[in-house]
Amino acid sequence: MAKQISDLKLGILGGGQLGRMLIQEAINYNLTTLILDPDTDAPCKHLANYFECGSITDFDTVYNFGKKADIITIEIEKVNIEALEQLEKEGKHVYPQSRVIRLIQDKGVQKQFFKENNIPTAPFQLVNTKEDMRNSQFPFPYMLKQRKDGYDGKGVMKINNLAEIENAFDAPCLIEQLVDFEKEVAVIVSRNPNGDVKTFPMVEMEFNAEANLVEFLISPSTYPVAIQNKAETIAKNIASSLNITGLLAVEMFITKNGDILVNELAPRPHNSGHHTIEGNYVSQFDQHLRAIFNLPLGDTRTISNAVMINLLGEKNHNGVAKYQGLEKIMAIEGVYVHLYGKKYTKPFRKMGHITIVDQNREKAIEKANYIKNTLKVIS
Repeated sequence: MAKQISDLKLGILGGGQLGRMLIQEAINYNLTTLILDPDTDAPCKHLANYFECGSITDFDTVYNFGKKADIITIEIEKVNIEALEQLEKEGKHVYPQSRVIRLIQDKGVQKQFFKENNIPTAPFQLVNTKEDMRNSQFPFPYMLKQRKDGYDGKGVMKINNLAEIENAFDAPCLIEQLVDFEKEVAVIVSRNPNGDVKTFPMVEMEFNAEANLVEFLISPSTYPVAIQNKAETIAKNIASSLNITGLLAVEMFITKNGDILVNELAPRPHNSGHHTIEGNYVSQFDQHLRAIFNLPLGDTRTISNAVMINLLGEKNHNGVAKYQGLEKIMAIEGVYVHLYGKKYTKPFRKMGHITIVDQNREKAIEKANYIKNTLKVIS
């Protein structure tokens, strides 16, 4: 008889908030969870059945950790791929597969994958030096992205003129034509080893320009059904082309003339899916577990309008985190608080998120604006 899910050990590389929320869901299945993270105070430390403090980019550390688990997954892409490849050769299940993580670790390779598979994306050019940037055919302003190690708005900058290239990243990058977009949207798609595929309804995102992080996420989208269906079809096609097992977040731009361009991929639970915990019949974390354990995928429909706010550390505050205004916002109907267990705050650090559910979309947005101005993370 095949092993039941509750007999299996799930190894997670990374012990941040995504791992924490994945464990909170895994507890419902009696899953044994193992975490590897370099931070001795990682958010997952006290929730996991087993916690190991160590590097997720070191071959031996990742390989030896992976041998303890039945299935290995990630909550961050910057992991040692060679160790995961070796574990796969020895029969361990690594989801998403190491080849998918390798592709997504490099934004240049990711862009070339889009081009080769006829996935709509902004025109781009790969560059290695500042001289390449100076000789680019792209008009100013353009976007410059580091090919590796960028996350949460880091590793991305707008180059407005020739002089600004002096302060550009000194690393392999890609130049991307500036997209005059109307809205950034996202679709999360899940796929299990059987090849079953499901998408969560498209969501809309509002950005904090200073931090280059999502500030508001609104679900579901109010774009015409044809645009939403097109975005979901693109996400499904990417998941199938990658032959991925697990979750894939597909971030896209909708241009002012209604075209959809794919921006970036994340092969794991994602910030654009946090609202699903309260706003959808199945959460992204439950769906990821269902996918990697080859279980039936859940019902992704929305239950209600939902707005998600990232709770970021205030500017000029470094130190032990304090949450100002928490009781005020908890007095509001339909407000759900998720703090990430991070002891220290710093400017723009993700410290938690708040989800507001309301049958009235405008009321949900109104409450979100009040919360944004009321709840502060200070030191």
